[in-house]
Amino acid sequence: MATATVVFLIIGGLGVAVLALGLLGTELLHFGQPDVDGPVSTEAVAGFVGAFGFVGAIASELLDAHSAGPVALAAAIGAVAALPTGYVALRLARAAREMRTDATPTRQDMVGTFGVVVTPIPAQGYGEVRLRVAGQPVKLNARADRPIPLGAEVFVIEAPSDTSVVVEEIRSIKQN
Repeated sequence: MATATVVFLIIGGLGVAVLALGLLGTELLHFGQPDVDGPVSTEAVAGFVGAFGFVGAIASELLDAHSAGPVALAAAIGAVAALPTGYVALRLARAAREMRTDATPTRQDMVGTFGVVVTPIPAQGYGEVRLRVAGQPVKLNARADRPIPLGAEVFVIEAPSDTSVVVEEIRSIKQN
């Protein structure tokens, strides 16, 4: 294996390492989101460097690069392959950062939902209920004006905190 091939492989490996760190949220060399820290994202730099190194290593081996001319040609081939790779990495990173997501549920989203008692609620204390908030099951502390037995269906009338609710048994709501 030619020395140039080893150098290109090391460059490619550094690109992969930078990509791994970038995907884990690490900011390197003040690169970052184009709108925040620098002109290009860490992922784009990593994609460019990785493609340059690995394609350069392939070209170096295919050209049997033992002199300056074939090494320069291998580097040029690596650069040609690295440009679209860096661009695609930039676009994918931007798309991931700007992806629309649902709003984070708040305690106000719990008011008006139905649930089931999973730990009986005493008259002057807390039990537990299981609700569905934004399609996800959530277990919360619950209190009520009167005792509510295990398995009873309840309706949330208030959410005094993010981890507790005030409920009424559905049967008592229907009777009123």
